[in-house]
Parts: sequence; C-alpha cells; structure tokens
Amino acid sequence: MNKEIYVRKIFSSIAKRYDFLNSLLSLRRDRAWRKFTVQMSEVTQGSRVLDVCTGTGELALAYADKIDSTAVIGTDFVYDMLAVGKDKVAKQGRTNAFIPVEADTLELPFANNTFDIVSVGFGIRNVADLRLGIREMCRVAATNGRVAILEFTQPTTPLFRHIYYFYFKGLLPCIGNLISKNRDDAYGYLPDSVMQFPDCEQLKAIMEECGLTDVRFYRKTLGIVAIHIGRKK
Repeated sequence: MNKEIYVRKIFSSIAKRYDFLNSLLSLRRDRAWRKFTVQMSEVTQGSRVLDVCTGTGELALAYADKIDSTAVIGTDFVYDMLAVGKDKVAKQGRTNAFIPVEADTLELPFANNTFDIVSVGFGIRNVADLRLGIREMCRVAATNGRVAILEFTQPTTPLFRHIYYFYFKGLLPCIGNLISKNRDDAYGYLPDSVMQFPDCEQLKAIMEECGLTDVRFYRKTLGIVAIHIGRKK
C-alpha cells in the first residue's frame, strides 16, 4: 500500500476522535504550540491564510482568531477529517471563519502568489513527497509571504529523549489505539513517522532548498515539537 492511500485510510478511521486524542496525548500543549505558530507567522488583520493538511481545522481556526474579517482556507485530502472540522465550526457558530477544501497538498488548486501565510500543523510528515509539498506551499505563497511548519521532532536532551521515546513509542500507541478503537495502528504510525522525519536542521535546509529564505525554527516543550518559519523570496 502506498503512503498516500495508507495515510488517507488511517486518518479517515480516527477522524471523529482526532481532536480529543491530540489534546489528551499532548497534555493539552497542542493549543499552545498552535498559538505560538500563529504568533511567529506575523499574522495581521486581513492576512490571507491557507492551512494545508488542515485535518479538523484546529490550526486554521487559531489563525482565524487573529483575522476576524477574513476566512481561513483549510485543505486536506481526507474528507472525513474535513467533515469533522465543518461540523465543529457549525456548532461553534464560526462557519464564516473556516473554509474547508478537499485537496491534496501536492497539487493545490490555487494560483501562484495567493496567500500571505501558508501553514501546516502536524501534517507535512504525512505528505508522500516532502519537497514537492513544501514547494507547493511556496508556490501559492505571495512574494514576501511566510510558510509555517509545526511538526513533531526528536528531543535533543539524552535523558529526556529516552523517557520520551518510552512514552511515544511504547505507551502512546496503546493509549491512542485503545481510546480511538482503531484497528489500523494509527497511533503506531505516529511515532514511526516522526522517527523517519528530518530533524530541525535538515528540515530548515530542505525549506531553503525549496526557495524559502530567513528560515528559523523554535523548539518547544523540551524539544518534542518545532515550529519552522520561512519567507518566500
């Protein structure tokens, strides 16, 4: 099974429990990470924002909180995730804040130089071709626009890394799959995908290779996540 089909299958199966499990398994730190990503993106009133691999729209809505006058577009190729996000904003009375669009990050249905900010939260490692995905994000970003990537990474402190790996690779898959009642080992895929993903310096280099400048990154929560921000030339 190729990666695209596998990822679509996994996230379709956990869509309804995705937000709850993310909050639980991150000890509710995921909200703070998204807030920091929005802050470092230099978002302003009227910014045109696209959030790719948006899932249920959590990062898109964090941006929407800062730009009341403009809806944030969120794309994902997993329909079930978008459906959960659409229901969520309807219940919150925020349908004008979030526009879900079913689309693949490798082939975004937008013109060049469209958005001031193009973001992705916990999704870029799931894209079948990392470089092509980042290049597509760059393509639709406006000149001098920002590309923001929030993603899990591997802690650099040896002692904490051992403790974290025990939780991340041992306990998290059991807890996640049990609560989500998932039979496809979705939460076993999570640590595997993080371990195979480029480290912070490598991702910075890839972003620069894809045409971004002034790329910087910030490690958060003892290094278990990192926020990379780059600017389009």
